Amino acid sequence: MSDEKKRSVEIERTSVGAYEIRNVRGGSMSLGTGDDERFTPVELLLAALGGCSGIDVDLVVSRRAEPSRFVIRVRGDKIRDEAGSNRLENLEVEFDVEFPPGPEGDRARAVVPRLIQQSHDRLCTVTRTVETGTPVSTVHKA
Repeated sequence: MSDEKKRSVEIERTSVGAYEIRNVRGGSMSLGTGDDERFTPVELLLAALGGCSGIDVDLVVSRRAEPSRFVIRVRGDKIRDEAGSNRLENLEVEFDVEFPPGPEGDRARAVVPRLIQQSHDRLCTVTRTVETGTPVSTVHKA
């Protein structure tokens, strides 16, 4: 696979249960266990689901009109299944989007449902990966 198609982050432990995530562009954020304000891995997964589709929708719809409200809520239920494995189910991405009155706002409103569906069905890499159940391998570098 070419380098332009590869995606990666590096996660470094800063203390017990605390980590710093860095991307190749120099961005960073804190990760934790949920005992403080740091995002948990599950919250980051939810954010990735909503953020991916949100970006897909926003980049197109904002060419028609600037939203007066653009909020995405993502939820899911964390369960322990019959095999004793933790996972999420009932994942839901909710768009709460409003546009000002007028022809531009009308054009933007008209395309939002189609854009959300396109993002879900084929554009959002995160949703497509979760729904297809892509295997994850783990490697220990000694």
